[in-house]
Order: sequence, then C-alpha cells, then structure tokens
Amino acid sequence: MLRSLKPRFQGLRLRRLQPIRIATALVLALSCSLAQAQAQAQGTAAGELPADIDPESLSRLPALTRDQLDAEGQAAWDYVVGDGPRPLTGPAAVSMHSPQVAEAFQMLNQYLRNGGVLQPRDYEVAVMQAAWEFEQAYEWSAHEGASRRLGVPEDVIETIKFDREPEALSERDTLIIRFARALLREHEVSSELYAAVVEQFGQQGMVELATIMGDYIMVGLVLTAADQHLPPNLPNTLPER
Repeated sequence: MLRSLKPRFQGLRLRRLQPIRIATALVLALSCSLAQAQAQAQGTAAGELPADIDPESLSRLPALTRDQLDAEGQAAWDYVVGDGPRPLTGPAAVSMHSPQVAEAFQMLNQYLRNGGVLQPRDYEVAVMQAAWEFEQAYEWSAHEGASRRLGVPEDVIETIKFDREPEALSERDTLIIRFARALLREHEVSSELYAAVVEQFGQQGMVELATIMGDYIMVGLVLTAADQHLPPNLPNTLPER
C-alpha cells in the first residue's frame, strides 16, 4: 500500500529533494552528536537509567544498523536516513524497528514541513502544543529550540509551556493554541472556532494543522512506549506537572 502511494509524492520529492535531504541530514547529525555526548557521559548517566534502557539508544529499543535490515527495510532506511549518520535516538531510531512505519512517518512529516500551506512557525506552534498536551519531553525539548530559531515569539512559547491563556498574542498563534487545546482536551471544536481557523488558514490549512498535531501525538506514542530518554546535551525543558 505504501509503495503504491509513492508516485503521488514523486513530484513533491523532486521539487523539494535538496531541502528535504538537508533537513534530514541536519536532524540526523543532531541525533548523532547527541548520542556521542551521551556516550561520553555514560559513566555518570548509566546508573540513572532503568534496567531495560539501552545505554546507546537511551530507549528500550537498540539502535539498528542498515545491514541488520532486509532489502525492503534497507530501502526504507535509504529513504529516511539517506547519507546521514546512523540514528541512535529519537523517532527515526525507534521507528526503524518497523521500517515501513519509519518510511510513512518520514513521508508525512516531510510533506507537512515542506509541501503544505502553513508557515514553518505555524508548524512549530502546533507541534509544541501537541507535545505539551501529551507530555512528550523529547519532542518538546527538541522543538522549543527549533521554534525560537524560526522566530516564534517567547510569549507564545511561554504561553504553551506554562499553560497560560493566549492573551496579547497574534491572532494566528492564538487560533493555533485554541484549536489544539479544543481538539486535545475537549475533543471537539465549536462552530465559531472552526470558522475562525478556516478564515485564517483555509480549509487545507485547518486539515494540516490537525494532522501535524496527530503526527506528533502518533510519534510521541512510539517514543513513550520505547521510553526514549533525552541525551545529556538535550536537557528536558518541559515543566513537571
């Protein structure tokens, strides 16, 4: 099924191949550098890890290598990892235990990042709210920094981080936060809020906002099931509740 869907994305992948590869390489390089720092700090950190946590991957699942996979798995590895370093922690490392899942995650994520109608900062605001609602520390800690780099105002980050009312924020940011909280807390969206979201982002943008949140909740479920810990140089910045 997944293979049959690939031609639909061929045009997108050809148009955006270079930025996607660059983004993937940067993410994987970050994972690699984080893992190297973890290895250096292993002497002090190992005693703090639960018994079922692999000291290299910092999760319940060991980090794989390409040659451990069959031909289909290696094709998925090449799509997800490409020429980047071997992923040791995070979504790629964990999901590669089901290569077709890893491939589907990557395809959806890259479309939402690079092929949709939302601005990159809209994407990050939606991701942060979803990660906060699910209490996913790995996702939150990675995307809090990414949000700042993309120009998300500190007031927006702190509104999400400390669960404040969205006051004195832009209409765009306020709507993303309210839309996310309605979906993930109340499990319904009022007619008035729906109309405001569609007016601001369009019908396609509304669908993509909801899908971004669903994407990160889905990946967060996998990270949580594997009990993915954060490397020492990616501090947990998600407040305890």
